[in-house]
Amino acid sequence: MYQKRRLRKHQKNLLKMGDFLPNVLNKKKILLDMLDHRILDAWHKAVGPQISAQTAPFKFKNNTLFVNVSTPAWMQQLSFLKQEIMDKVNTEWGKKEIKNIYLAIGDIAHTPAQSADTAMDFSLRLLKERDKRIIKEQLSQVTDEELKGILKRVMTKEIIKRRMNE
Repeated sequence: MYQKRRLRKHQKNLLKMGDFLPNVLNKKKILLDMLDHRILDAWHKAVGPQISAQTAPFKFKNNTLFVNVSTPAWMQQLSFLKQEIMDKVNTEWGKKEIKNIYLAIGDIAHTPAQSADTAMDFSLRLLKERDKRIIKEQLSQVTDEELKGILKRVMTKEIIKRRMNE
């Protein structure tokens, strides 16, 4: 009886991982791109290479996609194309979740667009075989593929960050 009451008390304090994970990662100074790579892929396919080179989606919250734009001229042009871009991105993504696009002038990495898998392959080349084995062993019990991918990126970035600081 006591265990059941105690268990219920703790269950009230449960939080979703997405609610506390960004804060924990910030405290540990682990920088992650929290934007789903599938949205990025859909963005790049929907807008094409020319617009993609001038923009960088950086957050998706409350059905709004936040996008940095390189110049005011591009921001003006894209504001006229907002609805068309939303429709194309939603079609590419396979979901109808983007209801608004918020455009802001910001820094754009002037590198060719690459998928998250390509970036991960590059990061994995910086790891030693021992590191790869440890990551694989630690993640072997995780059944959710999306969570496993997130944790793999976190662990990889943390190991690389520690190596760079040595």
